[in-house]
Amino acid sequence: MLDRTIPFYNTILKCNNYTPSKIVLPHGFYFRNYQTGNEKAWAKLEYKIGDFQTLAMAENYFLSEYCQNIHALKERCVFILNQEDEVVGSCIAWKDNKGKQTVASLHWLIVSPEQQGKGLGKALCQKVLGIFQERNEFPVYIHTQPWSYIAILLYIRLGFQLQKTDTFSHYENQYVQSMNVLKHLLTDQQYKELLISSS
Repeated sequence: MLDRTIPFYNTILKCNNYTPSKIVLPHGFYFRNYQTGNEKAWAKLEYKIGDFQTLAMAENYFLSEYCQNIHALKERCVFILNQEDEVVGSCIAWKDNKGKQTVASLHWLIVSPEQQGKGLGKALCQKVLGIFQERNEFPVYIHTQPWSYIAILLYIRLGFQLQKTDTFSHYENQYVQSMNVLKHLLTDQQYKELLISSS
């Protein structure tokens, strides 16, 4: 479970290009794009990890943010299911505004707590980055926060760079504050990775 006592600061990452690598899913897991009704499974996942106070709030958020464009959603929202056909992870290849332009942005990487540590998050990121690549939509942005430090390490190992000043959507870039927090959460070697990846 994420430690939400860790201070929240807007943390911005950007990937300018992506070199595809083989996606490895454990036996019994498979990808499936959004199908009508999956908003309930998404809401259940997000509620379980504490991103929303109620299931209804999570589902209403998904409906209002993504279901206005069902065609894009069916192409851009990826789920991982287990051998019982239960949704255990998700990630969305979406877009946001950056000034007067539109930029690609990776939304809501999530894996069920019971299924974490199996490489599902990495597989979802790779799958979504492949969607962006097929459409020639790089660079790709991510907004996150220090309590997602495990995901931040994953992102930079897939080619993202922490942004010192760049940002998108409505987010204020809080790089300095975020790094001050991350320094106390990571090993020296991991923190060094973040420094090297910063631009």
